[in-house]
Amino acid sequence: METSAKIRVLVVDDHPIVRVGIVAIINAGSDMTVVAQAGTAEEAIDLFEQHQPDIALIDLRLPKMSGVDAIRTIRMRHPRACFVVLTTYEGDEDIYQALEAGARGYVIKGMPHQALTDALRRVHAGGRFLPPPVSRALAARTPDSDLSAREREVLALLACGKTNKEIAGELGISVATVKCHVSVILMRLQAADRTHAVVTALQRGLVHL
Repeated sequence: METSAKIRVLVVDDHPIVRVGIVAIINAGSDMTVVAQAGTAEEAIDLFEQHQPDIALIDLRLPKMSGVDAIRTIRMRHPRACFVVLTTYEGDEDIYQALEAGARGYVIKGMPHQALTDALRRVHAGGRFLPPPVSRALAARTPDSDLSAREREVLALLACGKTNKEIAGELGISVATVKCHVSVILMRLQAADRTHAVVTALQRGLVHL
């Protein structure tokens, strides 16, 4: 098969050793090839412009700018761009946010490498790739668990161990307003207390430490 007919892939991962392994797996396929590699979201955006790959394979956890933000930025310029996420994040919120941003495949790094090549082929063919563990996590997501941007900020600070007073000072709001946000967070996450809310948020991918 000629190189021009192969699936052209941009690989985005901030760990060089991991990236080498991913590239080797892709290049071992007779119908696909890596055309560029990036270690940050900013590099991914620039390299996508330069190479116009068929698919960008992207991790969610990147320095500074996240993989989800990179997907959103690229799709603003290239609405038809295709993305497959390859990450360690298994929380339903991580999956939901990636798919909302425009990803059409979601692969967990602990899965067999065949899942990666299957995902690239299926997405390139116009389909989606959501293996059973990913589909189950997404199906378990409670529709009314969405948090506002401000509630997410409060939750992130809760996860850092901040008190209501400290959160109020950092966000420039009153302690009463913080208490209101915390109450909503507990309700939507079906959490008994602040600690339970933080544990649930970490498991689901609402916050990352």
